[in-house]
Amino acid sequence: MSFTITSAVVFVMRVPCPVPVQTSFGTMFDRPAVFLELTDDQGNKGLGEVWCNFPACGAEHRAQLLETALFPALVNASFESPQSCFARLENQFARLAIQAGEAGPIAQCIAGIDVALWDLVSRRAGMPLFRLLGGGNATIPAYASGVNPANAPETIERCRAEGHRAFKLKIGFDRAGDLDNISRITADLKPDEVFMVDANQAWSVTEALDILPELAGFSLGWLEEPIMADRPAKEWLSLAINSSVPLAAGENMISAQDFAQAISKPAIDVIQPDLCKWGGISGVLPIAKDIIAAGKRYCPHYLGGGIGLAASAHVLAAVGGDGMLEIDSNDNPLRNRLFAPPVVQGQLTLSEAPGLGVAEEFATFLASDIGKGKTV
Repeated sequence: MSFTITSAVVFVMRVPCPVPVQTSFGTMFDRPAVFLELTDDQGNKGLGEVWCNFPACGAEHRAQLLETALFPALVNASFESPQSCFARLENQFARLAIQAGEAGPIAQCIAGIDVALWDLVSRRAGMPLFRLLGGGNATIPAYASGVNPANAPETIERCRAEGHRAFKLKIGFDRAGDLDNISRITADLKPDEVFMVDANQAWSVTEALDILPELAGFSLGWLEEPIMADRPAKEWLSLAINSSVPLAAGENMISAQDFAQAISKPAIDVIQPDLCKWGGISGVLPIAKDIIAAGKRYCPHYLGGGIGLAASAHVLAAVGGDGMLEIDSNDNPLRNRLFAPPVVQGQLTLSEAPGLGVAEEFATFLASDIGKGKTV
């Protein structure tokens, strides 16, 4: 499987949001993406994506990190496998991450490179990535996320019409408004549907403990990040002890040690690595297997473009379990034009195209107005 990378190219893209995407810590007025393409010495290519949602300048910043720091360490270097490249880059850039205070952005850049390498090697093998990783079932469950508080019931109805049977609402804004939305949505759920909520780290422990009894009155699949992700384990445990709703977290964990602790402790039931934020496929695949082996749910976090969503889908299909793929309910051409298999009865089916299965779509996308950087 050894290869030498001969070329690395980064693409920064941005499209306006028809409807701004709200979270407790900020609002997205446009959708950015950082895509990259690697080529090896045999002409094989692979596509990757780097997380860059916040702050608004994040896409350009990650692209500069790639071009000035990561790519020089990658191009003309030889590796035995994507895993060996991932390990080498993590080790090589550990000191810079500390020195520059850039642990997150550097981890995101390494993750994007890793995704591209896995796309490259599976395309070279002529296999879809999930099968190269040992998966046998191309069909996976999905859910619609990113449901804004404004017009939430109407958004749920649209997602239902699009084939979804599971939905996740953003909360952590106005308590009365949050509870009203939850009440209206749960009252209208069908027998085969599931509903979750995501507070995006909005509350203190005291605030979270105060609202838990009210949330207990609803049928909720999980409560995501009720407190800041880096709060001590004892605080998460205090919430778990007092919550009848399963707790979910993981999108803001950026080390194998973080995930090992979350897996070994009883507080978090649903663990949500974001493979474009940390780990890529080399880092997240073994963690996903550990999550399932521990009797917890692996539900990959994702809110970005189509390449990262495709990678998340392939890892979920590879490891199995009872997890669901997160699909943002908000319109995003940087996702939909690259990876948008239909959702039927809450499930989607991956194609048998080699790699991530987005190579042809990406070539077409680059020739489009958006791909050329034009505002649409």
